[in-house]
Amino acid sequence: MMNNISKSQVCKVSPGTIVSGKWHKKSYKIIKSLGYGATGIVYLAESVNGYAALKISENSMSITSEVNVLKHFSKVQGSALGPSLLDVDDWLRPGSPQPVPFYVMEYIKGESFLSFIEKRGKEWTGILCLQLLSDLERLHQEGWVFGDLKPDNLIVTGPTPKIRCIDVGGTTIQGRAIKEFTEFFDRGYWGMGTRKAEPTYDLFAVAMIMINAALPKRFSKVGKGEEQLREIIRTNESLRKYEKVLLKALSGEYSHASDMRKDLVILLSQANTPSQSSRRNSQKKAKSKSPQPSAVRPNQPSKKSKGGFVETVLILIFLTLAYVLYIYGQLL
Repeated sequence: MMNNISKSQVCKVSPGTIVSGKWHKKSYKIIKSLGYGATGIVYLAESVNGYAALKISENSMSITSEVNVLKHFSKVQGSALGPSLLDVDDWLRPGSPQPVPFYVMEYIKGESFLSFIEKRGKEWTGILCLQLLSDLERLHQEGWVFGDLKPDNLIVTGPTPKIRCIDVGGTTIQGRAIKEFTEFFDRGYWGMGTRKAEPTYDLFAVAMIMINAALPKRFSKVGKGEEQLREIIRTNESLRKYEKVLLKALSGEYSHASDMRKDLVILLSQANTPSQSSRRNSQKKAKSKSPQPSAVRPNQPSKKSKGGFVETVLILIFLTLAYVLYIYGQLL
């Protein structure tokens, strides 16, 4: 006699379990859990074609919604926001009175966003967010908002670092109420906007992702959220250089992800371009190190000091151009 499985246990599957589709007859061996959310649990599974990510949910409506989102993502040219959809089926689980809906998607192997930043350095935050903003712009143009945007849902693949999203459960059609959210990245929690699905909601979350990269230990709201976030940005060295972009994103001043991306590109370029004051200091140092007039023939400048200064400027220009071209090369 089979024991009935309660509704709360429908999504729980032990490693080694074989999940077989009722309609397509494809089988998947569960390896381990990859994560869970409000709509179900995602598992690493092995199939005849290799590893895949399999999501089980007790709610067939949520499965249908997410499958539709993944299908739509596959039609958005150049977008790498969500994984590829591989299979959709029902599982006749022993002990369950009803078929258990599931879908299978591409298993994106990589490193978590915050782990990557911790290992590679905080300067990667801006570069990866440029990539993210490019994908969000395409998504927004198609009439969708990602919704539950946070580092937990971001993976960095390689060997050339590329940001990918691994959970589309919170993706919502623009104009509707956000389906899923995480407080730290939700503007409603900070008292800085509504939970209406619109591009500004996602861009607020991008700003909070950048803050989270600088301060991995998330904090709670104390007092007025806007004042608290402004003070944190102002007093943190790694955030202060992004202050202009962060404040505009948090206050909803960017209507499009492309606008935020343009400003971020400018900030990153300026951060790697020598300022006027530094150039003046270089000139002063070059002059101070030049030989005394008595050691040089009249009306003939020191070739060594002049050549050294020109070489320094050329190197700085080359490094700046290389950095800017590197950013564009990763994202275009």
